[in-house]
Formats: sequence, structure tokens, C-alpha cells
Amino acid sequence: MRDTASTRFGTVALAGRPNAGKSSLLNALVGEPLAIVSPKPQSTRRPVVGLHTNGRVQLAFVDPAGLLDPRYALQRAMLAEAIAALDHANAILYLHPVLDGAAPPLPDLIGGGWRPRAPVLTVLTKVDLLPTPPLWAGAGHVAASAVTRQGIETVIAWCAAHAPIRPFRYPADDLSTQPVRFFVAEFVREAAFAHLGDEVPYALAAEVDEFREGSIPVYIRVVLYTERKSQAGIVIGQGGRTIRAIGTDARRRVETFLGTAVYLELWVKTLPKWRSRVGALRRFGFEVHPERFP
Repeated sequence: MRDTASTRFGTVALAGRPNAGKSSLLNALVGEPLAIVSPKPQSTRRPVVGLHTNGRVQLAFVDPAGLLDPRYALQRAMLAEAIAALDHANAILYLHPVLDGAAPPLPDLIGGGWRPRAPVLTVLTKVDLLPTPPLWAGAGHVAASAVTRQGIETVIAWCAAHAPIRPFRYPADDLSTQPVRFFVAEFVREAAFAHLGDEVPYALAAEVDEFREGSIPVYIRVVLYTERKSQAGIVIGQGGRTIRAIGTDARRRVETFLGTAVYLELWVKTLPKWRSRVGALRRFGFEVHPERFP
């Protein structure tokens, strides 16, 4: 039986602008490809939680949406969840691509007088893109790469040092705190980002409509919602070519995640202006307050 008096558990929030490499770093920290990785920015919407348990330390890494200037209700909900993740964390990793020059102060990305309540480590990401990756680390900052894993153990050690002494909150072999359905929908969105143009993936929402775990293969039906009928046609593609490609890629990811064969069926429906409607955002899991999201 574990001596809980000497164990540590901490929540670590990842912060940064869109495309700062947060999802890639989360996957490197937990050792599993949980979060969507795409060259297109703003692919993360709902916070993804990955668990890292090693010895007497358990860390819950929370990867919310990138910090941006919101233009509509969905983005305002994403920003609100990102700020909430930072406010409830025991430690914060502030990610900034090394090629983008000096990192501005984290509060400047949020504004409104916000200040961090937890210790902050600035992580200069994507250092593998430099001709000679820096090897330095100092007070309050570290150079890291999710590709080469440079700096990853240093980041984990810093997070562990800031985790409070208390019992583990989750079983030691768990990878995440979120249900399988969440990740299935995320993997479908990831495949959509890979196969669709610049604008259409941002108008897509994925919802698991049916999940039969007792069947072999596991039967999963996911509905992809678009805002306009023209977008639905693009998602389907000529003769269904695009939706089949999305389904093939997503099925492979889901099968790897579940460790079993999967029959994945995708449907496409239209839900007009869902990104601007409070009711639709709540349906897709966002906590929103009407007075804050006109």
C-alpha cells in the first residue's frame, strides 16, 4: 500500500498562443498521442487532460485552447476555459516558439488585469528547428522539443517539485481523466483538419452518437456538424471521397487508442451558426453563461 504522506499530486496547465506547440508537448509529457496535433492553429478546443505518473509523483497536464483574441462565442468559451485552467493549476507551463523571438509576459496575452496564481515556467518550444538547438536552462525558463524530447525531463522535474504533497487523485495506470468518447470525437476532428482546407475544419463539431463496446468490432457512429450545407458538401467530397479518407484515418487512431478493431461510421449534418449559439456550445460540452456570450 502506497504511503500517501510522501506522494505528490499536482495539476499543471499549459498556456500559450495558438500553434505554440502545446499539444505536441502534452503528448511528449505523458508519452501518448492524446491531443490533436495539426499545423493549422487553434485545433484544440476543449481542454485535454493527460496524466503522468512516475514513482511517488502524479501530474495532471491540462492543455486548453491557445490564448487568442476571441471573435465569436465559441472562441470566448475556449478562452474562458483556458483561463479557468490556469487559475486552478498548481503550476503553469508558458509555451513560446523559440523562433518567434522573446516571449511577452504571460499576463499580456490575457489582459484584463489577470495575474498567475501559480509558479510559471517559460518553455521555449520547437528548438529542434534551430540549426544548433540550445542546451541551456535557467531560472524560470527551459528550451524543449517534443520531437527530440530535449528538455522534457527537466520540465517534468520542475512540475514535480511544484506538486503539493497529497495522495494521487487517479489510478497510476490511467492516461487521462476524460472518457473514451471525448477522444474518439477529437481523433475524428484531427483527421478532418488533415483532409480539409483552411476554413472548413473550424466550422466542424464532432459528436459521438453511438458507441457499442460489446460488439466486435466496436461500433462507433460519429456525427460531424457543419454550419452551412456547402461545408457539408466539402466534408463529404466528390463521391464521398473526403469523408471516407477522414474515416479511415480516424479509425486507425481510435483502434490504436482502444487496442481493438473498430467499425467507425461518420455522418454529416448541418447545425446553422452553432459556433455563435449558447445552446449548441453547451451541447458540445462548453460551460457558457449567456450574459458573457452575446
